[in-house]
Parts: sequence; structure tokens; C-alpha cells
Amino acid sequence: MIVTMVVISVVILAIGYFTYGRMITRKLELDDSKPTPACEMNDGVDYAPVSASMLLGQHFSAIAAAGPIVGPILAALWFGWLPALLWIVLGAIFIGGVHDFTSLTASVRHKAASMGEIVKQYMSPTSQKLFLSFVWLALVYVIIAFTDITAQTFKAVSQEGEAFGPGVAVSSLVYIMLGVLMGVALHRFKMKLWVATAIFIPAILIVMWFGTMLPESWVTRISAIPVKGWEVLLLVYCFAASLVPMWLLLQPRGYLGGWFLYLTLAAGIVGVLFGGYEIKYPAFNLDGLKSADSARMVFPILFITVACGACSGFHGIVSGGTTSRQLRKETDARVIGYGAMILEAVVAVLALATVMMLAKGDPMLKSDPNYVYANGLAVYMRDIFGIRYGVVLAFALLAFSTFVYDTLDVSTRLARYVLQELMGWKSLASSFVATGITLSLPLLFLLTTKEKGYLVAWPIFGTSNQLLASLTLLAISVWLVRTGRKAWFTVVPMVFMMAMTLWSLVLQIRPLFRHLTTGEGALKTDTAISGIVGSVLLVLAIWLLVEAYRVLVVRRKSA
Repeated sequence: MIVTMVVISVVILAIGYFTYGRMITRKLELDDSKPTPACEMNDGVDYAPVSASMLLGQHFSAIAAAGPIVGPILAALWFGWLPALLWIVLGAIFIGGVHDFTSLTASVRHKAASMGEIVKQYMSPTSQKLFLSFVWLALVYVIIAFTDITAQTFKAVSQEGEAFGPGVAVSSLVYIMLGVLMGVALHRFKMKLWVATAIFIPAILIVMWFGTMLPESWVTRISAIPVKGWEVLLLVYCFAASLVPMWLLLQPRGYLGGWFLYLTLAAGIVGVLFGGYEIKYPAFNLDGLKSADSARMVFPILFITVACGACSGFHGIVSGGTTSRQLRKETDARVIGYGAMILEAVVAVLALATVMMLAKGDPMLKSDPNYVYANGLAVYMRDIFGIRYGVVLAFALLAFSTFVYDTLDVSTRLARYVLQELMGWKSLASSFVATGITLSLPLLFLLTTKEKGYLVAWPIFGTSNQLLASLTLLAISVWLVRTGRKAWFTVVPMVFMMAMTLWSLVLQIRPLFRHLTTGEGALKTDTAISGIVGSVLLVLAIWLLVEAYRVLVVRRKSA
């Protein structure tokens, strides 16, 4: 039974939070008597302390996005659900949660500094430039992957030919507008959070329902917009959203997105608990496991495919870029850092359940991961409560797109911070320039690749994301060691993730080098992109490792 596997997984994750998470709390010595940067440097724009409940929703929706849905579903389809499930549960407790918690704490302890600044302080200026370059490239790939996935959602069509995408697109636009209105209500008119919640959550549900009732003329016109057109519009949105004050859009929209996550979590849990569904999909996909294709090797590809559901370097950037600037007290770091990662693992487990309920050979398995996920939730609500399948499907697709919105504008804002820090730009004009440069690469990639370009970007996205996590753990380990503390709980996961991701990079750049050395066949765009970007990331990672070795070993010996 699916319910048995899900309950066991959630119980193990909860035990991990209350035991291993508490142990990490003691190691980091959190202290509420120390004022956080959000309180000390409150300017209402980049630094703004908020309650743990609101920040958890914003942080959770920013880090969760499509990663813990798309990654686990792809991994289950390729390798079977059991390898993916084991990695999600164990990875979240011992690697992902530790990474998120420690990166948030490190940033708070250094006046909400980015991880790049921490690298500079404890390693070297060269290390900082290398790290920031890696972070910026990783964020560009986040924007590429999630922009394309969202655009595909706006073109979603059911197996019966009914267009759900236009309704999701319209609902998404109104959702953003409601987020702005909520920001104004909270910030300008000092509306209580519970009042705003009571107003805007029902408003979004009404908007969702309206999206399923669009006139046929609207559906026809919106359906005519191509995927590439949606991608351009989404990048325009990213440009604007990354520059406006956080209180106006990022905070309220993130809070509302958190509620969407909670509602979809609730729908998934209810469906699993009361649906009585049997496991139909195989625990091990023998066809995938026996594949001679190096891109389907369970070691290391499983670990970079599941990505955000178990561990994500992107989380550390969010923690040290926006979340640390809003943390009201230090002890909130455990709930928001470690706790949000555990919740994300629950999302990943529930996403796996939507695959487990399908028999191998089911036509639904050929659909995009977002549609597989939405289908699972729609089946749950139809079978248990008799709610019309189309309504829940539209809600699930809208929820999926809102997750991605949160990640898109946060990623663009963070990439802007990183590029400004890397170049030493501090003027207001540089914010616009840095944002424009950041978004130009996703625009070029998406306009020159075939549709569903996210499938091209996903392996490099997953690898760069996981490698970034290992580099962040490396920087945190250096900080802990140089300040006289034990670092085994960050060093061990760092070594494991470093091994898996470097191995994966070698596999992904090998086809390009094989072509260049032997001249076999025509050079595909996909191969060129993966090979070039992978080579750059590999060089940056190895260079950073050398810098860390010099700091921890060579300098210590010379001292």
C-alpha cells in the first residue's frame, strides 16, 4: 500500500527533525539574545524582520518550487520509486537539512552576508570570485529550467484534449496581482496578517475556480501563445519582480505560495491516507537500471536527478540572500532552515506517490512530470470527495506554477546580488544592468533550443545545484574549523556530494570531448551546451577545492 510507505517516510523525517536537527542546533549554539541582521539593519527593503510563520511560508515556497516534484518523478521513472525514496529521506535528514540550517546560521552570524563573503573571509578573495562565478552560473540554470517548465504548464492539455493551460496562465497573473495588493495592505495600511490571510487565501481559490471557467474565446486566444512567447513574458516578469521592494511582492506572494504548498500537501496526504491506492509502479525500473546510457546510471545520476527533494545548493543561496535578512531571532533558523527542508522532502515523497499509483505502461507516464503530479492530486480528490477532476487538475497546475514563480523571481534577485558582488557594483543603475545580464543567458538558451528545453537543462541544473551544495558545505566546514569548532557533520555530507556531482559532470562533458577528439557524428546543440557549461563548472569546483586545501592544510603547516 502507498499509505504504508508514505507514513513510514514521514515518521522517519519527523524523527530526523527532532533528533538530528536538535543536535545540529546545539552544535551551532543558537542564541536569541543576539540581535539578528534583520533587526539591526532594518530598512524595509532588503532587511525586514518578519514572524517565523510568515518567513517559513516564504522560504518554503522559494526553495520548494518544481524541484521536489519534477526531480523525484523523473528519478522514479528512470530507476524505480525505491531508490528515489531512500535518497529523499536519508538525504534530507543528513545532508539537505544540515546544508540549509548551517548556511542560514552562517549568514546570520556574519550580518546576513552571502556565502561568497564568508568564503572571502575564511578562505581567500580568489576563492570568493570562483564561488560567486559558480553560484551565478547555477542560478542562471535554475532560471532556465523553471522558466521552461512554467511555460509548458501554460500549454497543458488533458489526455482528452481539454486545454487547462490558459486557465492556469490567467489565474497565475491574477495571483501575482493579489500578492501585490496584499503587500500594500500589510505594509502601507498595516493590516493584520491573519486578516490579510482570511481575505487573500479565499480570493486566490476564487481566482483558481474562475480559471477553470474561462470563455471559449479566451481559451482560444491564450492557447495561440507559443511556449517561446510565454518564456519571454516570464523573463520580463522576473526582471520586474527582482527589482521591486521585497515587501511589495516577494514576501506576500511567497507567503501565499506557502499556503498553496500547504494545501497541496494536505490534498496529497488525504489522498494517500484515505484513497487506499496500491503500489503499481515497480520499486526498481530494471530497464533503466540496466541501461548502457551513462546518463541513466543510478550512481551518480540518481542523486543529481532527485535534486531539491533531498539536497539543493540553491537553498543555501536563498538562506544567505533573502531569508537571513528577514530572520527575527536566531532560534527561528532551525524551523526555517532544517524544518523547511524536511517539509520539502515530504513534498517529494508525495510526488513519488503520484508515480507509484500508476502501472508501468500507463499513458500518463509519458506526460510531463508536472502533469503526472497534478493528475495524482486530481484523482485523489475525485475518488475521495467527488470533486470534478478538471477543477482539481487546474488547481494543482496553478499551485505548481506558483511554486515556480517564487523560485524564478527569488533566483533572479539573488543572481543580481551575486553579479553585483562579483563585479563590485553598488549603484541603483547597476541593479538593472546586473538583472539584464543575468536574464540574457536564459533568453538566449530558451530561444535557441527545442521545446521542453528543461530536459536538456535538467542534468546540468541538477549537477550544478548539488555541486553548489557541496561547495557551500565546504565553505561552512572551513568556517567551523577556523573558528575552533568541530565540523564532521558538514564535512561528511560534503565529501559524499562532491564525489557524486564531480562524477556526474565528467559523464556529461565526456560526449563533447569524444566528438572533438574523434569527430564522430554531428555535434548536437544539447551536447555542446552540456559539455561547455559542465567543463566550466568542473574547473571552478576543482579550483575551489585546491583553494580550500591551501587554507586548511598548507597554511596550517606553514604556521
